[in-house]
Amino acid sequence: MKLPSHITIRDGHLHIGSHDCVTLTAKYGTPLYVTSEDRICEHFTAYQSALSRRYAKVQVLFAAKANGNLAVMRALARLGAGADVFSSGELALALEAGMPASKLLFNGSSKTPADLALAVKHGVKVSLDSLDELHQLDAIAANAGKVAEISFRVNPALEVPTHPKIATGLATSKFGIPHEQIPAAYKEALACKNVKPVGIHCHIGSQILDVVPFARAAEVMVRIAKEISDIGVKLEFLDLGGGLGIPYHHDTDPAPTPEDYAAAVMPVFLEGIEKAGITPSLWVEPGRFLVADSTVLLTRVNSTKAAHKRFANVDAGFNLLIRPAMYDSYHEIIVANRADAPHTTEYTITGPICETGDILAADRKLPELAAGDLIAVLDAGAYGYAMSSQYNGRPRCPEILIHGKEETLMRRPETLADLTSAMVHPPWQR
Repeated sequence: MKLPSHITIRDGHLHIGSHDCVTLTAKYGTPLYVTSEDRICEHFTAYQSALSRRYAKVQVLFAAKANGNLAVMRALARLGAGADVFSSGELALALEAGMPASKLLFNGSSKTPADLALAVKHGVKVSLDSLDELHQLDAIAANAGKVAEISFRVNPALEVPTHPKIATGLATSKFGIPHEQIPAAYKEALACKNVKPVGIHCHIGSQILDVVPFARAAEVMVRIAKEISDIGVKLEFLDLGGGLGIPYHHDTDPAPTPEDYAAAVMPVFLEGIEKAGITPSLWVEPGRFLVADSTVLLTRVNSTKAAHKRFANVDAGFNLLIRPAMYDSYHEIIVANRADAPHTTEYTITGPICETGDILAADRKLPELAAGDLIAVLDAGAYGYAMSSQYNGRPRCPEILIHGKEETLMRRPETLADLTSAMVHPPWQR
């Protein structure tokens, strides 16, 4: 299988960067998330460079939902990243990570009054998803004696080649305002006293392996940008969202790069803003592309058995990586302690959760497995720990960060005490 440059096999062991996965698990135990800060920074730099070489005014926002660990967000903040945030929690994380409020966009289709008030308090721009939300924000900003800067999220009604659960720009999606209604929405915003329209925003989906849909979205966005500029909106930014995918099937998936993305999108963007007579900043929101392949999930084989097929039962399940169960997602699997052994036997890798669907990988040819072997699940840095849970009363595992030859915890392992730490005894049970 093709491996990214930071993942190697040496002396039969899988390495991430210069770190032996077997050695790491001897120190930290399993399950274990291992993330390469260097790889994340490499991806960010590639994204930023591909766009800024074509247009000076570029801001890369990290899609914080992909991986909300503060250490990851701090590394990106130091490179100049902002963040697309989807909750008050993500907003707070971004600020704590050192991302300035001016580089944040509060997105989402169902924000609470408290969410909107927090954005107003910190001066964070809000991507509005409805006219109802516009008027709620106007009232909240008025009550705070402030003016909130806003964009509207455009639903461009585009079909995209990805899983339907993460196709967010469809006409039937819950996200955004239909593109034909957008000019009227901006007229309504211009009439409000405590909001100021400064941007326009869309996001067409996630894990997209073809750059053509991004160019089509850009066409829609620059057309609308001209229309709303003509009615008096002074656009400071145009946000095309994220969605660039990664090759989870290492040997067969296409692997579009930021350079491919920029080559498809930037000519459309540049021609469109020139026709509109505007020079807004270009904002983009990569998440998965920046962090997915930075991380491996290491999990130990507890037992094997032969039934209607051969199973390898491991100590990580969909409590730690739900993507295979939720999206039928594919992740490459490597036996980390015998990474160069021949693949002789077909296994289905199953977790410890009391659900039939707790399968990390089905029908994979691997070396003959035994209890104690170490399984590496690749490309686990996006929507991995971020979507984890304590289901079945299982404390979550630690996360470690590697940088050069250094390694350290970036999240401690949970304990059994963490399962009950937020619970309160009802007075009648005391």
